[in-house]
Amino acid sequence: MRTTVDIDDDLLKRLRNEAHHRGVRFKHLLNRVLRQGLNEPPTKLAEAFECPSFAMGQAARSINLDKAIRVADSLEDEEIARELEQRK
Repeated sequence: MRTTVDIDDDLLKRLRNEAHHRGVRFKHLLNRVLRQGLNEPPTKLAEAFECPSFAMGQAARSINLDKAIRVADSLEDEEIARELEQRK
């Protein structure tokens, strides 16, 4: 079957050089490389990423964690006000 595919220049050069070195046609090498890549099991990069967690202590009693977005907004507002005050 005929199709059009954009191949990065560096890969195309490597494929052509390898085909010439092996003495095979470009399309045969390309098909072999594609088959091999599709038949290989997924790499470890496809596995789930695990991130360690650390205890950060108890939250201040005055902060209601159910309202975390409001707390974050309030802290951000305070920081912006502090920065504006320093510019004066």
